[in-house]
Amino acid sequence: MLIEPSQEEVSLVYSTMIRAITPRPIAWVSTISPNGITNLAPFSYFNGVCSRPAALSISPVNKPDGSKKDTVRNIEANREFVVNVVPFKLATQMLKTAGELDYEESEFDVAGLNSKPSQFVKPPLVTDSPVQFECKSMQIVQVGEGPFAANLVIGEILAIHIDDSVLDDQGKIAADLIDSIGRMGGMDYCRTTDPFRI
Repeated sequence: MLIEPSQEEVSLVYSTMIRAITPRPIAWVSTISPNGITNLAPFSYFNGVCSRPAALSISPVNKPDGSKKDTVRNIEANREFVVNVVPFKLATQMLKTAGELDYEESEFDVAGLNSKPSQFVKPPLVTDSPVQFECKSMQIVQVGEGPFAANLVIGEILAIHIDDSVLDDQGKIAADLIDSIGRMGGMDYCRTTDPFRI
């Protein structure tokens, strides 16, 4: 099979990419609107960028009508966001935050999630997330235009919160203890509870 993305429907390209690029970590991104309404949404186009400066990236794609997602709108407005790691125990709540809500409706409320204040940015932390990254936007790169185009957000990490329960006896995050989930294709996910060493 050979796929030339420029010659195919975007739905085929998208489904092929998300089934081939696996597992993908999930950035559960909390932002805040100019009116102070919290937003929380998961994105699996996400990764670390570098360590000096400490930076990560998320890449929210546009909505089917070509407009930007609320996360991007909020980051453009105040340049701040938090990436919360999604553990298996919060998978159901994470899915509830993936739906389309009105701009001024908080996913924290819809999913029944607790939040707590960040130290350096206005968007809150997801209380039960084992790791949270407080970030300040460094750059937003528009990739393409219209429906399913992307907005690559590069954020400088200002602080990393780590729950002691996910640390091993050397004080490092342990994959099996963090029990984070990764996105596979379609509705499939995986967990970090089955690592192997080479």
